[in-house]
Amino acid sequence: MNDRSYRKTVLSNGIRVLTERMPQVRSAAIGLWVGVGSAHEAPSLRGISHCIEHMLFKGTATRSARDIAELMDSIGGHLNAFTDKESTCYHARIVDAHVPLALEVLADMFVHSLFDPAELHKEQQVILEEIRMYDDSPDEVSQDLFLKSVWQGSSLGEPTIGYAETVSAVTRDAITAYMQQQYRPSSVVLSAVGNVDHEPFVAAVEARLGAMTPGTPPPDAPEPIFVPASIVKQKDCEQVYVLVGAEGVSARDDRRYTMAVLDAILGGGMASRLFQEIREKRGLAYSIYSTHNIYRSGGLFTVAASTRAKNAQEVVRLIRDELQRAATLGVESGELSRAKEHLKGSLLLSLESTSTRMLRLGRSELNLGRHVPIAEITASIDAVTKKEVDAAARRAFDADRLALTVVGPVDGAFEATSGSLAQSA
Repeated sequence: MNDRSYRKTVLSNGIRVLTERMPQVRSAAIGLWVGVGSAHEAPSLRGISHCIEHMLFKGTATRSARDIAELMDSIGGHLNAFTDKESTCYHARIVDAHVPLALEVLADMFVHSLFDPAELHKEQQVILEEIRMYDDSPDEVSQDLFLKSVWQGSSLGEPTIGYAETVSAVTRDAITAYMQQQYRPSSVVLSAVGNVDHEPFVAAVEARLGAMTPGTPPPDAPEPIFVPASIVKQKDCEQVYVLVGAEGVSARDDRRYTMAVLDAILGGGMASRLFQEIREKRGLAYSIYSTHNIYRSGGLFTVAASTRAKNAQEVVRLIRDELQRAATLGVESGELSRAKEHLKGSLLLSLESTSTRMLRLGRSELNLGRHVPIAEITASIDAVTKKEVDAAARRAFDADRLALTVVGPVDGAFEATSGSLAQSA
């Protein structure tokens, strides 16, 4: 498949409709996106975007929550949603014959949900259980602590799910007011991939969402200021969860391709430096990987590992040593070539999925305002030079600019020395 199958139409009210036709498949994936997430929330409303996501499944003027579930089951479809820091997506995967019905259900949920107070109260209890579930997960706790410590004062650093007290305080009036203010048509994107025709799909979107009143989209969160904080939290669990992080680049920065290559070299696969050094050579961890997370307003490079308490300090030291080695000595030409091929291969394999393509369309439109062809991505990866990767490593892995978060059964000795670990090379 090539990018000539991509098409885009902007409705008169500002809604963007994107399709990629794949006539060789019998399925389709549809995403109804809004470019609003937890980063757009005021402190008193933490978690309201995620709460709205839940409530859109709880019934409309013509369909109950059970009706929605039974309808999708009856056509063998899958309906779900997710909220992240800068967007919310309601999505469905169905056989091609049921594209109109799935779109009708998504649109009905999006514009005609009742937000019944009794249903809201029940769903708040569900979300509170979800918060407790995350609190029981040291991996989730470490991620939240890390983000909150390195992006202090920024809404991007706050947990998407919110806090028990703010979620409990959400009212129907707060939800409707928030949606009227934030869910503007100019922030809405419909992305559909699979055996779907563009013109009929656009007409169906126009019929169901064309009456939404135009308005100014909400601004993105301000660029967060990275703080190289050191956090150690005692938690009763089997392993210690370690995060070492650095400032990355945003989704709108062309250096994201350079950071992706650096990420692949350091912790992106079984041949990566961190995997080989910490798991294969020393057997200190089962899980060890790096990630470059990008947002419209900023980015973070993180290395995550879990290990036994007695090995935690050594794992932190080894991670920092590998980051410092990359910063001072750079990368090798062989691993640079291997990382590029790894990234391109992973991308091309993932694009066999209609759902992955749908997600790519929506995110590219919200982040960049345009479609990024596969050829452009692969060319940008190929164009990354050793000099650029070396410069990125020097910039990101300054010894005084590395953050550390540790969660687990750590003893006082670790806590006493964590400050020096965070500051030393």
